[in-house]
Amino acid sequence: MADAQGAKTQTNARLTQRIGYLLWRLVINNLKSDMKHILIVDDQADIRISAALLLSNHGYSCHEADSLSKAFEVIEQQRIELILLDMNFSKDTTSGQEGLTFLEQLHKRNLNIAVVVMTAWASINVAVQAMQLGAGDFIEKPWQNRRLLNIVKQQLKQTYLRQENARFAQLQADETETPLAVSPVMMRLLEQAERVAQTDASILITGENGTGKSMLAKFIHARSTRANERFVSANMGAIPDNLFESELFGHKRGAFTDAKDDRLGRFDLAQNGTLLLDEIGTLPSVLQSKLLRVLETGEYESLGSSRTMTTNARIIAATNADLPSLISKEKFRKDLFYRLNTVQLHMPALHERKEDILPLTEHFLVKYKTKYKRNELQLADKTANALLEYNWPGNVRELSHSIERAVILCTETSIQPHELSLPPLSQRLPLSQNTDLMTLEEGEKRVLIAALNYFQGNVIQASDYLRLSKSSMYRRLEKLGIDLKNID
Repeated sequence: MADAQGAKTQTNARLTQRIGYLLWRLVINNLKSDMKHILIVDDQADIRISAALLLSNHGYSCHEADSLSKAFEVIEQQRIELILLDMNFSKDTTSGQEGLTFLEQLHKRNLNIAVVVMTAWASINVAVQAMQLGAGDFIEKPWQNRRLLNIVKQQLKQTYLRQENARFAQLQADETETPLAVSPVMMRLLEQAERVAQTDASILITGENGTGKSMLAKFIHARSTRANERFVSANMGAIPDNLFESELFGHKRGAFTDAKDDRLGRFDLAQNGTLLLDEIGTLPSVLQSKLLRVLETGEYESLGSSRTMTTNARIIAATNADLPSLISKEKFRKDLFYRLNTVQLHMPALHERKEDILPLTEHFLVKYKTKYKRNELQLADKTANALLEYNWPGNVRELSHSIERAVILCTETSIQPHELSLPPLSQRLPLSQNTDLMTLEEGEKRVLIAALNYFQGNVIQASDYLRLSKSSMYRRLEKLGIDLKNID
């Protein structure tokens, strides 16, 4: 009788402990919803509790499953980043076959989840089979806490890198195109680009907004010895000053208030590949020295880390700004300019390469007919003439948007001029016949003022017409000293 009472007391104590643990974990997980989520799959409750307590104390959100079928239910309901998987669930087996079957099913479902297998049996054979089926590592039970934590951290990091690699590979597959060139000026430019692509020289690409500077950078990368590595782009004008170092150089968890996880910077991601620094002319002076250091030495530190990293990324910079003019006004560092422009390539405006307008039109027409399932559409002859007569202040980007809009709006099988939504001749912004007699800054100022006058001072409409973001528009107004109060 006493033994029965003692067993009941012990069972109640375990139940109370279990309930207390579950309540504690629920509170912790609700407070930290941004944790990495780990699923512990084991038929022994003590093992699950022990692993969950250890991992929860180190910043992970833990879920449990006592069977393989329950594990799949949890995976369908929760965003799981890593699975701690027991290899044996039947008491009479030590083969690990159940765990191997689970790994096969996980692979068939194409779930990108890191797996660490656990076994109480030191079987190298089972571990090798598990690794072949996609497990990242294995650990024997009972485990050493430090080893388990290190394995979990390493596997989560490798999963993140695989996801980033897949994302960049898809971006490159989707975006890498050869610039269409029929005009002599573009043919010469692409010949120069092919020659310089074979070197590791820094390149500065200049040209107006929408001319295709980023596409030329991708063209260079695709023909370089780094073509099988990543092409990474960073828009200097879109990075807030306080996030500049984090975006380019990465940060460690806890480096600042919102740094909840380690993050790789653009220089990390572009290792062995190509890094495009777009809109380099918008970079504030205080940040130019930080960029110059890594360009000169190849060395940098992630925020929150004292370890010096080295990059060998090939640098391509792009801008629509007049950098020599900014240098003369002490708004851009001369030494940074010389570091960037070992070779300088200029993308011509679309009105300077009219021979390319119709080939580009055909390219965009095929692209958008396929996208919107309008394969019957054709371009009317008078529409082709309208395309050639227009001066395209927004360059190739504006042409692409016009063709996409026409494909969407066209109600017949032939695209008519009015469906391009181009401004009437009487309302178009004038293209100066004396462009060669004014500086780029003067020309930019005249175009901005003309656009603002036409749209009666409406900055948003003017920036949309010029294919500029609102923030870019205001930066240019401030840089050029244009007062909106003086706009008619």
